[in-house]
Amino acid sequence: MNRLSSTSRRLSSTPSRRLIAAALLGSVLTLSVSGCSDEGTPYDFNAAEDNGGSIQRSDLQQAASKGGADTLLPRGPRSDFSVFRTLDDGTKVAQTTLTGTKSGFTGKVWVWAPKQYFDPKYAESGFPVLIALPGSYGYDNNYWSLEKKHFLETVADMSQRGQSLPFIVVMPVQNPEKKYYDGSDIPGRPKMGTWITQDVPDFVKANFRTFRSRDGWAFMGSSSGGFIALKSVLKYPERFKAAISSGPDIVPDSPMWKGHPQEKLANNPRQLAADLIKRPDAPKVYLAFQVGSKEKLIPRVERFMHDYGKGPIKTRLQVVPDGVHNPATYIKGMESGSLGWLSSHLKAPVPTP
Repeated sequence: MNRLSSTSRRLSSTPSRRLIAAALLGSVLTLSVSGCSDEGTPYDFNAAEDNGGSIQRSDLQQAASKGGADTLLPRGPRSDFSVFRTLDDGTKVAQTTLTGTKSGFTGKVWVWAPKQYFDPKYAESGFPVLIALPGSYGYDNNYWSLEKKHFLETVADMSQRGQSLPFIVVMPVQNPEKKYYDGSDIPGRPKMGTWITQDVPDFVKANFRTFRSRDGWAFMGSSSGGFIALKSVLKYPERFKAAISSGPDIVPDSPMWKGHPQEKLANNPRQLAADLIKRPDAPKVYLAFQVGSKEKLIPRVERFMHDYGKGPIKTRLQVVPDGVHNPATYIKGMESGSLGWLSSHLKAPVPTP
């Protein structure tokens, strides 16, 4: 300081010093917060010392002989996860890159497991799985994983209050680029139908305690993701039991179907629903539709329910007051009843006696 000129000393007035001190303090706090973040660090959902629980790999081995017949323990191969973000309750969203053995497609997947998953009393039980698909392209991220959507926080809170099952939420990318593939195996294109309905579930079974039966498997999606959720349950009712389909497209509309009318028809929810109704051995499926009251697509959803909500297809409609075509509207619908209704038709984890 003794080297400063008199002019410099005059500029270093008390207010200026305070501003500089505040800026420095802010920088220190920022560095401190950044230093405490574990974003990007390796993460193991089945080594719960990082989750406030006490489930260890040895517990999983013991559970193999004790778990219910429907519980499926992680069978590998294990994926490499890294922390994406941390919720206020301490649970983690982690991400990995998956190369599907059946589709051949490589893409990102985000996963969140609820606090109950790390509770020792559930160490011998499977957990229900909710595959969550976003609207728009779903590439190169899945917006349900983001904090600003508040979706995972909603599921966490509702499961703690007993209003929802404690789902493992799985959030894959749903397109290989910014084009719509309708969650389908369009001839000559990446097999996105196989990726979403086979590779992603296989990946979940390899890494988490799940259920063998379809009673523990469901979809949730909005807009284009709502179409995929609807179509996937209707196409594979032996694998998936239920879906929340929010503001969905009802028919396939990718321009890449051009020249493939039969394949397009085979991925049309109307055709799939009609075929399912005709099956004498058809398993029941549960479809919770959500729309905002200001959306123009309400009549087409109501028509689908009128035409196909019969026999094995059980439907429910949640109209969100003053709602529009966006995630915030659909989260309100889940809070108002859709997620609870879906949960009532799926299997809950079973605590150790």
